[in-house]
Parts: sequence; structure tokens; C-alpha cells
Amino acid sequence: MNIVEKILARASGKSQVAPDDVIFANVDKVMVHDVSGPGVLKVFDKLKKQGIAVDKLWDPTKVWVAEDHFVPSAEKVSAENIVKLTNFTKNYGIEKHFKYGMGQYGICHTLSHEEAMVMPGDVYVGGDSHTNTTGALGAFACGLGHTDVAYVLLNGRIWFKVPETYYFKLNGKLPDHVMAKDLILKIIGEIGTDGGAYRTMQFGGSGIDEMSVESRLTLCNMTTEAGAKNGIVEPDQKVVDYLSSRGATNINLINGDTDAEYAKTFEYEASEMEPIIAKPFSPENICVVGEAPSVELDKSYIGSCTGAKYEDLEAAAKILKGRKVKIRTEILPAAISIYQRAMENGLLKIFLDAGVTVGPPTCGACCGAHMGVLAKDEICISTTNRNFPGRMGHVESQTYLASPLVAAASAVTGKITDPRDLK
Repeated sequence: MNIVEKILARASGKSQVAPDDVIFANVDKVMVHDVSGPGVLKVFDKLKKQGIAVDKLWDPTKVWVAEDHFVPSAEKVSAENIVKLTNFTKNYGIEKHFKYGMGQYGICHTLSHEEAMVMPGDVYVGGDSHTNTTGALGAFACGLGHTDVAYVLLNGRIWFKVPETYYFKLNGKLPDHVMAKDLILKIIGEIGTDGGAYRTMQFGGSGIDEMSVESRLTLCNMTTEAGAKNGIVEPDQKVVDYLSSRGATNINLINGDTDAEYAKTFEYEASEMEPIIAKPFSPENICVVGEAPSVELDKSYIGSCTGAKYEDLEAAAKILKGRKVKIRTEILPAAISIYQRAMENGLLKIFLDAGVTVGPPTCGACCGAHMGVLAKDEICISTTNRNFPGRMGHVESQTYLASPLVAAASAVTGKITDPRDLK
């Protein structure tokens, strides 16, 4: 069995599972945030009216809550949703509530690894499609809708059809001017936004072994844009060290068998990789940066669970140090712990000296909600994950997806720029 099959076999109490088997799996962790949480509470209200008890959760210690999408509160409804979340955690005895502006907080898919909320081998589900991100730790991580999350909260288990697995093998270490974002855009450009539909996308090979945990997180994050059920990387010592440094103990690794079978294998040579962008209006609409259209950019955005981890900020700082941005540029670290490290290590000063606006952790602009949305006809280059019409604001705005290196270089020139071309 491969790693996902082993995880799901353990979680369902079976010695063996295979693609297309339907199983009931015990869930190890579940997450809701300020958008999915209120949606789940509406399901609870419907169940109450049907006479179904919703007075307690199966295990509050395995539930955690994040405030990230509409924070700081964008308007009255989002403010009320935060109150609903607070009451939810109090009423059900949920202690792991990452409240915006208090202690450690940030984007849910960043907190999952920054705060070591999920361990290798876990079955982890969340009320958000980018829950896939955390598969980089060696967990089976996927998003669920409100009704399914409500079922998990009450019962601690959920059904899955065991997905078949596509294996993406990277040979060699990526060049310094290429990041994991370039690789996942290349993959999506090749297989399409439905190429991973209800499949596992597993990443491996010497190039993945060379990658940091944070780069692997970028890969798994955007398996969502390929339609995948989940993304995953087999855990190694880097994962153990990463989680241990964040207070985790009793880390147990699950790995696939050496003779595991995959539905299809895709192979890439790191030495042949180039910086890539995705043009409007799809993550699969890719081209190398050298062939990008010569458009005048209005904004560069470096943020989100995809593109504002600490190493993403380091990459941007490498470009921006000693330079000035030519267009409106916003950098929003994905968690307050990352913000603090960036401040302590001088990154924020580099950004501010370059003319960048530095903001708090939020999903706001990425999902077109607030804190930097785009106006009609505005053109943005962004480290986020989606560029469908209206995703980051007005339906007639345009978003180009790129790595932090490309987004920072483009901020300096005002046009889509290969970082190697900066003088």
C-alpha cells in the first residue's frame, strides 16, 4: 500500500484497502474557521429541529478553531460570526481557539503546521478546500463541506472512497530562481484543474527530499486547484525536526511500501524548471515568465496560506533589499508567529524601506473579501492560489499567480519580471 492507503487502513481498522474501496475512517483532527464554523452551526440548528442531539461533540480536544477569513472584521456580519465562533468554543469546551489579535493566530492552513496541530499519519479534515496543505506533514488532509464537518464533530468519523494516487517525481534540486510554486503551477498546467479529481497527488523523488517542509506545503496546498482529494509527501526527518521545534512530541511516521503502486507517474527534471506564472483566469493557464504578456501591473500581493510562509517572506526580502517598489505592494505574513520572526530578523524593515505596506495575517484579499481587494480593470500579481474571475475582487479585475520571487521582482519593475532580470 502507498502512504494514503496505509493511513486510511489504520483509520478504518482494516489490514488492507485499495482504490475505490468505501470506508468509514476515524478522524484525528478537525478544523473550522470563521466562514465554515457558522455554516456548521446552521447544520446543527437543522438537526436540533429534527430532534437529533447536538449538545456535545465527540471529542473537543481534537477540534480547533481559527479566525482568519474576515479578520479584522470586514463588516457587521463577519463581526457577528466571530462572536458565534467564540460562543461555539465556550459551549462545547473547545480549548484550541486561535482568536484574531490574541496570542498566536493566523491563517488556518498555516497554523496547522506552525502550531503543530496535525501529526504525520493523522486523518485531518477541515471546513475549507485548502486543508490539503497539511498533507506535506505526511497526513491525510482534505476539506469537507458544512454537513460533513458537522457529522465529524458529532461522531468522530466520516466515509471516504479510497482515492487512486498520482505520483509526481522531481529529480534534482530546484535552481535558486525557481520555487515550489513554479513546480505546482507547471503540474497544474500539464494535468489541468480537474486532472487530480478525487485523486491523491503524492510528491516524491530527490527534489522533494531536498525541499524544505514549507516548500512541500506549497505543493500540497495547490493540489486543490488540480481538483485533488488530497496532496501528500511522505514524512522524513525534516518533518520530525520541524514539528519538534514547534513543541510536538511522540511523532510517529507512516510511509508507503516500497512496492506500492500508483495509477500514474509524472516525472520532472529540476534543472529544466523555469519561473512560471498562471495568467487569468485559471491556474492551468500557465507560461514561463519570459513569455509573459507585457502588462502594466497595479499591485503585487504577497500573502495567503500559499505564499506568505516564513521562507516566502525571505525570498521576497532577498529581492526587495536595497530596492524600491514601483507599484502598490502588500505583504501579509500568514501567521503572527511568522510576522514576529520577520520583525526580529529584519525582514519587515526591508519591506518598509522598499515602500511595501505590511499587514496582519488574513485571508481577506485572497478570497476577495477585504484588506486589499481589486477594483475593476486592476491587474495584480499574487502569491495566492486562485485567479478565477472575481476571486480577488471585482469580476473584471485580473490576477496573475506567481512565486514570491517573481511577485517581488515584478513589484520593483511594475511588470511581470523574472527575478534573474533585475539589475
